[in-house]
Amino acid sequence: MSNLQEKDQHWVHPVTALLDHQAKGVCAWKRADGIHLVDVNGHRVQDAFSGLWCVNAGYGQKTIVDAARKQLEELPYATGYFGFGSEPAIELADRLARLAPRGLNHVIFGQGGSDAVDTAIRTVRYYFNAIGRPDKKHFIAVQRGYHGSSAIGSGLTALAVFHRYFDVPTPTQHHIEAPYPYRHSAGPDEAAILQATVAALESKVLEIGPEKVAAFICEPIIGSGGVIVPPAGYLKAIRATCDRLGILLIVDEVITGFGRTGPMFACEHEGVSPDLMTLAKGLTSGYAPMGATLISEQIYAAIAEAGSDGTPFGHGQTYAGHPVSAAIANATLDLYENGLLKNGTDVGEYFQSRLRNLENLDIVGQVRGRGMLAGVELVADKHTRAKPDANLKLGQKILAHAFAEGLVFRAFADDILGFAPSLNYSKADVDTLIDILTFSIQKVTGANWV
Repeated sequence: MSNLQEKDQHWVHPVTALLDHQAKGVCAWKRADGIHLVDVNGHRVQDAFSGLWCVNAGYGQKTIVDAARKQLEELPYATGYFGFGSEPAIELADRLARLAPRGLNHVIFGQGGSDAVDTAIRTVRYYFNAIGRPDKKHFIAVQRGYHGSSAIGSGLTALAVFHRYFDVPTPTQHHIEAPYPYRHSAGPDEAAILQATVAALESKVLEIGPEKVAAFICEPIIGSGGVIVPPAGYLKAIRATCDRLGILLIVDEVITGFGRTGPMFACEHEGVSPDLMTLAKGLTSGYAPMGATLISEQIYAAIAEAGSDGTPFGHGQTYAGHPVSAAIANATLDLYENGLLKNGTDVGEYFQSRLRNLENLDIVGQVRGRGMLAGVELVADKHTRAKPDANLKLGQKILAHAFAEGLVFRAFADDILGFAPSLNYSKADVDTLIDILTFSIQKVTGANWV
């Protein structure tokens, strides 16, 4: 065992089967450039997952690095507590308020996606207590959704591994069926799925009691649950349903934000303004930790008024609004606004078109996605949509083969392959991705074109 492998035994890696990892050892990255990663052994791979859905701008962007260096030299830390702040964080809050869907005028900064969700939940609780509706404590999410792995948010996440032995969901956390067109109980008709989803939310709220339900939380596209694209009109229908039922809408754009699906935020596809919106990942393109929870004017006004006697809003973290992270975020937004979003949209159309051709393989049940976000679902039978035998671990084997050939992506536990290329990809880069992926699928499964 190398010295690095020995040292790695002390790191409890996130979302990792620890004994398997202990036996196998770590794949340690050494450097990165453009769209490529290089490990400590010199093996170079194209990163088709943007790190962890986050390096939206790609690696080695000089303007981001320069902004970080300048800020480190000028002001490496500044608290946001007690009325203090820094120029980069103030500028960033203003920019996000201007870029966000209408009405989301106020920003609560944090370190990442999980605590952005926790901040949303805490803020909603505070809001309803402040306006004299303390019974509204229940939250509803969807099956297969992901809202972080924190003590609170993990209960709204609906993936078994994040619940096992963690005593979540809590009694105030609930889930309805995911709007999953390929496998929904209402069948494949998208209009029927949309109707069934609205009905399920209404039914769940009535079951709990409208006076007890605080909010519904969802992703515009379900990410870690398998890159599931809901029927068109989903967010708009959910917005109308929440309004009708008197509950708040939290939209989790931690994965879908910052050009991942095309526009700056996925809410823009349907012109929806949520009451709260969570952000992270692409906010800094993964160059530094940062998250943000955007809240409506109505919510801000209520929590501000609750402290009219001089009592602080008792929420925050040491690194919230960190000046270096904020400087990095501002430099990243500059890249998005000066051509990177457009490139992601143009290349995203090509990416979706090329990837969709894989549906002509007998092992591929469905290809789905939007922009630079996609999932490929493997099946044992295209007609029955039966899953492959889980013990075969086809997704993991395809990933291992592709990695050896120079490509890395995500293999979910249920044989769905996930892709989130950075917005600086070219069409030639997409061609390389498709070539290696197709070769790897056929080599591992013996798949044939149909």
